[in-house]
Amino acid sequence: MEMQRRPGPLERLLALFTEVRGGEGPTALLLTLNVFLLLTTYYIIKPVREALILAGGGAELKSYTSAGQTLLLLVAVPAYARLASRLPRRRLINTVTIFFAACLVGFYLLAQTGVPLLGVAFFLWVGIFNLMVIAQFWSFANDLYTPEQGKRLFAIVAFGASFGAVAGSWIAGRIIGPLGIYQMLLVAAALLALTLILTNVIDARERRRARAPSSSADEAAKSAGGTEEEPLPEGGAFELVGRNRYLLLIALLMLFLNWVNTTGEYILGRVVSATAADHVAAGTAGGLEEGQWIGKFYADFFTVVNLVGVLTQLFLVSRILKFLGVRVALLFLPIIALGGYLLLAFYPLLSVVRWAKTAENSTDYSLQNTVRNVLFLPTTREQKYKAKQAIDTFFVRTGDLLSAVVVFVGSALLSFQTSHFALVNLALVIVWIGIAVAIGRENARLTAASPARAE
Repeated sequence: MEMQRRPGPLERLLALFTEVRGGEGPTALLLTLNVFLLLTTYYIIKPVREALILAGGGAELKSYTSAGQTLLLLVAVPAYARLASRLPRRRLINTVTIFFAACLVGFYLLAQTGVPLLGVAFFLWVGIFNLMVIAQFWSFANDLYTPEQGKRLFAIVAFGASFGAVAGSWIAGRIIGPLGIYQMLLVAAALLALTLILTNVIDARERRRARAPSSSADEAAKSAGGTEEEPLPEGGAFELVGRNRYLLLIALLMLFLNWVNTTGEYILGRVVSATAADHVAAGTAGGLEEGQWIGKFYADFFTVVNLVGVLTQLFLVSRILKFLGVRVALLFLPIIALGGYLLLAFYPLLSVVRWAKTAENSTDYSLQNTVRNVLFLPTTREQKYKAKQAIDTFFVRTGDLLSAVVVFVGSALLSFQTSHFALVNLALVIVWIGIAVAIGRENARLTAASPARAE
């Protein structure tokens, strides 16, 4: 066997954050830039979505439309699976990305004509776009790396997502005034086109590396993933999830995670609104109106969450995965949530809910986001592309939908206090921990059975 390539300057720089071996740096950096642009695109689109839906129907319409996204995914996910069974990897990604970029241009043109209910249609579309495109990217990244490589390098790649969210929000705030709302759709379409170019560059690079004489065991192990051109076998995404215990557990994990997190967002919003009203009534709001006080709180809250998330991603995630492993990493977020909602059940104060949600959200955006993608490393290519789409879209939205049911029943029918919602989340987190433990066992078994790549 040939000696492993020595790390170059790029690998030595990236080694500040995780272990990067010779020749791995360029692809890892390109993937990081790719997902950075995808998240930047999404966060440029988000203000357009909010402006259209809220101006066109208000918060109530937004809530009802969110439920419609779950139903729409019952059609979108099988459609993607059928496409994946007909097109090889590169053509699949190109086709889907071009479709979404064309949709952005189409919405821009429709906006010029004053089409009714455009806000509803765009809100539904964004709910599909932001989940399916990101899931497809991570399927591609999973397809390029072995489980061993992914555990090391996904920490760097996922930093691109964290930083893209921050950059996209910053860019959107500065261009929406000069350009206007609808022109931002064209900016997003251009960025999406750039991601398509990057994907093809990465794909071509990895195919060349796979055809070249292997310089390491990792490159030899992933050669199948680097050269595969055949479309995936026929079969549905939901069918794959339903008949595989490991995939079903991951689906349940994502459902409970989002059920808890979305209900937690409601708890935070409820406490913030009540506190703002109290400050305004008492004259201690610093001269701010209620809406301004709420806006300032959330601006500060999101800043801290994003900052903690980025720092965690850069300096802690790879080390947690390396020294503690996937099984332990899976338990960080539910244990943090358990402690937070236990406190909230007895002390439903703004200071408590703020820092509980800061810890929960920043861990979700960093460690948990990386771990959920690492979980797919020991799966087959079909499971990576088809089952991951179902899990990262439909099951995520189902968790959001179940949270809406809890909020409606608790607030409209049972007159729950904030502490009661915290107790509901506490019960859900206990189930979540059980699911995480089961996934950890299955992941260890699959990784041990196929240390290089599951086919």
